[in-house]
Amino acid sequence: MFFSLASWELALIILAIVGSATLGGYLVGKRLRHQHQVLREPFGVLQGALLGVVGLILAFGLTLAVGRYEDRRATTVAEANAIGTAYLRSQLIAEPARSRSIRLFPAYTDLAIKVTHEVPGGGSMKRTAASQGVIQRRLWHLGGEAMSGAPTASAPRLYVDSLNTMFDAQTSRLSSLNNRVPGAVLALEVFGAAIAMALLALHISILGRGLVPMFASAALVTLLLLVTFDLDRPARGVIKVPDTALASVRAGMTLPPAAGP
Repeated sequence: MFFSLASWELALIILAIVGSATLGGYLVGKRLRHQHQVLREPFGVLQGALLGVVGLILAFGLTLAVGRYEDRRATTVAEANAIGTAYLRSQLIAEPARSRSIRLFPAYTDLAIKVTHEVPGGGSMKRTAASQGVIQRRLWHLGGEAMSGAPTASAPRLYVDSLNTMFDAQTSRLSSLNNRVPGAVLALEVFGAAIAMALLALHISILGRGLVPMFASAALVTLLLLVTFDLDRPARGVIKVPDTALASVRAGMTLPPAAGP
């Protein structure tokens, strides 16, 4: 639900919900201000309890988002390491599989880097993953040829094993990119925070206190929500998963092969 929205649309929706709830609570509090002696204590207790619960919900959602973000970073580094290992081991197998395999790795790595900038689950990412699958089949075929040519040698076996690890790393990375915080949790955070801010504004308005604490609290809650949502949008938000490890591996492929068969 939320992931299909653009970042600016999402920000406007969160601001509108939290802002409207805060303003509504403040206006209702102004109407009830003449009853502040009666309403001050029960609304204060209710507002304090709800803010505590919402704080836990916000912390829970932020923890989920941070965990998924760190998992995406880890799987990106794991795929870069797997590609680098397979590329190095491809240099040790016999010709002609050696040269043909080496030529395929730069294109495969470019596609892996491209995934970093694509929307998970989108058509562009699916096409990129399919292109990677084509190269994977060609690499596997060449690995099979190397194994057939030297069935007792260790280099082809190690190379085929590293190819299998590289393919698994790509699957893990794509899975982590599509693993997002459940929409129900995010919705609960937004509407729970809106209700809490409405009660806080109501309580402040009944007491006739200043608006600065109310606006500061609303801004802080909105910022926490935006950070949580942004962490869960690896290619669409401000906080993105870096492709530094993959770019470093790709840069190493511009040099001549470090080893020969």
